Amino acid sequence: MNGMLLLVGSIVYFLLAYFLYGRFVAKRFGVDPKRATPAHTQEDGIDYVPTPPAVLFGHHFASIAGAGPIIGPIVAASFGWLPAFLWIVLGCVFIGSMHDFAAMFLSVRNQGRSIAYAIEEELGYWGRQLFLFFCIAALLLVVAVFTLQVVSGFIANPGVATSSILFIFLAPFFGIATNRKILTLTEASLVFVPLLFVFVWFGTVVPFDMVAIVGNEKTARTIWTIALLYYAAIASIIPVWILLQPRDYLNSYLLYAMMGLGIISVVVAQPAINMPAMDIPDGKSFVPNILPLLFVTIACGACSGFHALVASGTSAKQIDSEKHILPVGYGGMLVEGALAILALLSVAYLAPQDAAGVMKGAPAVSFAKGMAHFAEAVGIKYNIGYSFISLAISAFLLTSLDTATRLARFVLQELVLPSEKSLNKIAISAKVNVSRPAPQQKHPIRHLIGSRWMATIIVVVLSGYLALSGEGMTMWPVFGSSNQLLAALTLLAVSLWLLRRKYKALFALLPMGFMMVISLWALINLIIQNRDKPALLSISVFLLVLAILLVCLAVKTLMNRKKN
Repeated sequence: MNGMLLLVGSIVYFLLAYFLYGRFVAKRFGVDPKRATPAHTQEDGIDYVPTPPAVLFGHHFASIAGAGPIIGPIVAASFGWLPAFLWIVLGCVFIGSMHDFAAMFLSVRNQGRSIAYAIEEELGYWGRQLFLFFCIAALLLVVAVFTLQVVSGFIANPGVATSSILFIFLAPFFGIATNRKILTLTEASLVFVPLLFVFVWFGTVVPFDMVAIVGNEKTARTIWTIALLYYAAIASIIPVWILLQPRDYLNSYLLYAMMGLGIISVVVAQPAINMPAMDIPDGKSFVPNILPLLFVTIACGACSGFHALVASGTSAKQIDSEKHILPVGYGGMLVEGALAILALLSVAYLAPQDAAGVMKGAPAVSFAKGMAHFAEAVGIKYNIGYSFISLAISAFLLTSLDTATRLARFVLQELVLPSEKSLNKIAISAKVNVSRPAPQQKHPIRHLIGSRWMATIIVVVLSGYLALSGEGMTMWPVFGSSNQLLAALTLLAVSLWLLRRKYKALFALLPMGFMMVISLWALINLIIQNRDKPALLSISVFLLVLAILLVCLAVKTLMNRKKN
């Protein structure tokens, strides 16, 4: 099998999916370009900011991509390339992209608030609270683990640290230049994007080696961890157009360049796929290894609940027009699917005996090595290709870190809000706009925790505790299952929303049922496998109970509707 044919065929398939199935989904939900979006009706210059689609796509794509679509397919390749490939191409189009689109659409139609408010509309106040508890638990874990992974990248490759710091300082200048109309988006891109790649080169020349400075790796890791959490806190608090949005937009060019290099290299190199199509390890069986484990191992690239938090957390607040939901929400996921195919090919060309050794190491390193090997076919030296791809991966981890921190802040703010009925009463009596995540409330504790400052501090402190204690990495195995379960719960809310409006909902019900069964099955298996590990066992049981309660609420709601 030729890897080039697999990649090109996948890209053509994704393009057709966008124009055919994507438009079908948009029509089903009733996208209305003339309808004012929350970015306009609730513009505040901090979270709600009308944004050009190119900039928003860069922010959204860089936020959802991270290292997920790279790590998952490489780990899942141990089952053989065919199951991983089929799940990516089918899951991405019919489940993942539709899931991201729906989450963004429901948030835009719900005043830019998270998907949790759509759940409250369908399942009531306690349904919303259960979902928010689920979200905050998952996001704290994401912030902690991504912090540790970025620190590891900075320690392993100090040049990445230099470039990343320079990127952070570059972003506000881009944000000010475009937001204050000093430069048009095109003019600013022509100035700042080349600077971005200059900083990539500068990082290799002047690496910021914290270990050499402090003389101890453990101390260096602690310093980097605290510094990154401080950065994430600042990025969560200040207006989105100053740092988060422009940094994500500029970083997206790194990912575009990396993907462009990968696609061209694969087309020229035409690597043969030497990995077996199906490979079940000795002593194991198809169930429960490939089914359901494959479907939670590959999350980003096929379907990811984290995407719903990004789509309804930051991106929906910046949508300039509803017609942009299709290219940003649905299209962004399709591009991530293409990245997942590249990741799969980066190890699929290896012989079985070589692949076994490579996949036991760090998946991100395996991806960088494979892509650098393909890039040699277009005349790029291996070391240069490896350094550039490693830097791009670290940049996306950092992007996911700051976005996850802001999302956790949003979720915590929403968690302390009263029910929607209470908010409406407050709005009527006080004549205030209570539709934003942190409205002014009379209750002092709600007002304190609901502020973006205190909510951010709580998120960073809790995530920092997990990161510095090492618990973040210990609990990482449960994230795959919880992430997919979050996607299933989002699709549950979407299905209930469609059914209540008497829309045709089978295209959402089928993916919801599949994801719910698969994720609950995988979580139960995880509980059984880790019954002797208290930390993993407790968080797995906690998430399972929350999910079952939400499903029970949904069943009760549907029965009451039918009865009425």
